[in-house]
Amino acid sequence: MTDVVVTGLGATTPLGGDVASTWAAMLEGRSGVSALPEWAAQLPARIAAQLAVEPSEKIDRVKLRRLDRSEQIAIIAAHEAWADSGLAAVDDQVDKYRLGVCFGSGIGGALTLLAQDDILEQSGPRRVSPHTVPMLMPNGPAAWVGLELGAKAGVHAPTSACATGNEAIAWGLDMIRSGRADIVVAGGCEAVIHALPLAGFASMRALSTRNDEPERASRPWDKNRDGFVMGEGAGAIVLERADHAAARGAKVYARVAGAGMTSDGFDIVQPDPEGGIRAMQFALKDAGLTGKDIVHVNAHATSTPVGDMGEVRGIKTAIGDHVLLTSTKSMTGHLLGGAGAVESIAAILAVKNNIVPPTINLEEPDEELTLEVAAGKARELTVTAALNNSFGFGGHNASILYVKA
Repeated sequence: MTDVVVTGLGATTPLGGDVASTWAAMLEGRSGVSALPEWAAQLPARIAAQLAVEPSEKIDRVKLRRLDRSEQIAIIAAHEAWADSGLAAVDDQVDKYRLGVCFGSGIGGALTLLAQDDILEQSGPRRVSPHTVPMLMPNGPAAWVGLELGAKAGVHAPTSACATGNEAIAWGLDMIRSGRADIVVAGGCEAVIHALPLAGFASMRALSTRNDEPERASRPWDKNRDGFVMGEGAGAIVLERADHAAARGAKVYARVAGAGMTSDGFDIVQPDPEGGIRAMQFALKDAGLTGKDIVHVNAHATSTPVGDMGEVRGIKTAIGDHVLLTSTKSMTGHLLGGAGAVESIAAILAVKNNIVPPTINLEEPDEELTLEVAAGKARELTVTAALNNSFGFGGHNASILYVKA
């Protein structure tokens, strides 16, 4: 089987405008959650994890107006990953017919849709922007990343709710293994911090309403957790055929050893733990590893009463009770379609640097939490293999396995 490695990383998150600042904040155990502005005053949940650095600081004003916020942050993350891989420096030598993109968003250009609907209602159809459709279409982030990089091997846009980022990486892995590409820029993004999505999630009782303590609201596995905190952000990973990377002397962060994707066939929002178990088992089988080989799991763990413990039981079944867990959502909030990509970056850097970022706000562990968690502070240990889990509404499950290169 073709070996696939990670040669570039890019991100913009509630913790920082790039990978370095995001990773440093994670290791410090810093929260990116804060109170929302006055427009959220009537909402049940008035907190969110907003971007640390506005896209306007990295994209010029004219271009900014033609892109939805989700597209803006996808481009920012992709450009950082492309530069980090060393490929930007030799861009004119890259065979663009062997370059692919797999980049998804769970919801797409909702901010554009809602804003343009307001314009339509208030000012009439002639005032609606001609850029509306390219800005709101869910494949917009993938399309723009492909255009920015000149990718011609295929541009794909999985939309699998909160499993989107991980699924994009899995499909990118498949593109290279099947011989359709030598390089794939894969990742996910989301930017839907707006009254309507917040109200919708709140109506489902999915969001934390710890409005008076924003930084303590996202608390995976804690007995007093009351829901997730919505976040925004993007992550991008450059996947590359190992011999292609070696031929150009590229630095390598980790090897993508395997991926598992399943569907629950159970409920539109309630998870079936068996689906997550099968995804983890498929990832292990794909990598040729057993549960004993896995040192660390960056869990999906969103801070919801039901989901957190279901995943713990699934990890024990699929992998065992020896692994060290963390949930970086305790710091970033839940980035929805961008979660899998940003959390994969955390898992990759854990493998590369032998350190696991902490889970913050775990003050009273749930009685069912029988696995060890890197609680409160980062944990140094030799991470030979790490698994990243992402599960989404609709019953989408995706697990990606990273090992030392």
